[in-house]
Amino acid sequence: MGRLAAASLAGTAVEFYDFFVYGTAAALVLGPLFFPTFSPLAGTLAALGTFAVGFLSRPIGSALFGHIGDRYGRRPVMFASLLLTGCATVAVGCVPSYASIGIAAPALLLVLRFLQGLGLGGEWGGAVLLTAEHAPAKRRGLWASFPQIGPAVGFLLANGVMLALSAALSDEQFRSWGWRVPFWAAGLLAAGGLLLRSSLAETPQFTELAQAGKRASAPLAEVARGHWRLVLLTAGALAVGYAVFYTVSTWALAYGTERLGVSRTVMLGCIMAAVAVKGAVTPFAAMLGDRYGRRPLCLAGCAASAVWAFPMVGLLHTAQPLLMFLGFLGSMLAFITMFAVVAAYLPELYEPRVRCTGAAVGYNLAGVLGGALTPIVATAVAERAGSGPPWAVAGYLTLVALLSLGCFALLPETLPAAEKTEDAPEPAPA
Repeated sequence: MGRLAAASLAGTAVEFYDFFVYGTAAALVLGPLFFPTFSPLAGTLAALGTFAVGFLSRPIGSALFGHIGDRYGRRPVMFASLLLTGCATVAVGCVPSYASIGIAAPALLLVLRFLQGLGLGGEWGGAVLLTAEHAPAKRRGLWASFPQIGPAVGFLLANGVMLALSAALSDEQFRSWGWRVPFWAAGLLAAGGLLLRSSLAETPQFTELAQAGKRASAPLAEVARGHWRLVLLTAGALAVGYAVFYTVSTWALAYGTERLGVSRTVMLGCIMAAVAVKGAVTPFAAMLGDRYGRRPLCLAGCAASAVWAFPMVGLLHTAQPLLMFLGFLGSMLAFITMFAVVAAYLPELYEPRVRCTGAAVGYNLAGVLGGALTPIVATAVAERAGSGPPWAVAGYLTLVALLSLGCFALLPETLPAAEKTEDAPEPAPA
């Protein structure tokens, strides 16, 4: 289990490094380089629009790779998704700016960002199921939480490289070529991830399905026909996690540097410190899920996200590093209270024959609802706040948290079922 967990964590760390490094670049430099004819605000919105494309393609990737995972095994998904995302990320670092090739530059960004999302949409399902389906039922939450640490590691790697380059280079050097270095580094990270995953075995549950001839012939059609309510509920339930995370990691970064005049180094340092704590807390929150159940922690995380939205925005607006860090930390702790357990929760909600497709599609649809639009909406509404705190951003987060709270309330607890059988009950109708 330790080797499997390490391989899953490393893979998701690399994949999310690729995904996050684009978000950081979009918040800091892509607007002026690829949308120079726009105003500063419009350029940032346009860059965040290309960022959102990656979320829109993630459900497509989850359906595509979910089909492979449910038909041919979880293991092939982990290789193909990592290879696709790594190649697309390296290519982003090679795209010439608008000044060199005109409109083709942002068009290429859109295509490559779409491919990034496609690969990431498949990664989560393969990595999570590799650990969840090998893990003993009473410790499934703990072992399945290791792929959930991967996003924190990937975020810290991506932003650590950006932070180092930002501190070491002049602003002109950073905007000219420095921002490209983290994208080129993705190639080496992807190669290392592929090597680490080369010796992994297929999961016992898929092997049993294959030997019994019970694999789904058309997993996506089966999910759409028999589990659509569950997919919509899980997507709505997880939306707040994405909204909270990308408000802190992407919108707050752009808002702090552009509107509050805080340096890139300070903003990245505050956000990275909060994400580091979140990563460290993940396995402990997962162990609570193994002891007390998945659903109670998810409900608590939603409630905490709603309660903390306004304090977080107020602390951010102070532009004081310590206070901004405390605001971000509260949001990250609320976030991980939910997302530490969803890697065990979602697989337990779906039957094994369609688990890779169902769990991944629900997880990545939540990214569209909560992650794709949040930086754009937050940037747009914050512009209307004038010189005061952008309370409308907090109001938006609160509404998303209440939506997710309602969806979690309609989902069943899976922990007792998980200890007795691998098939969890269907949730109450929406």
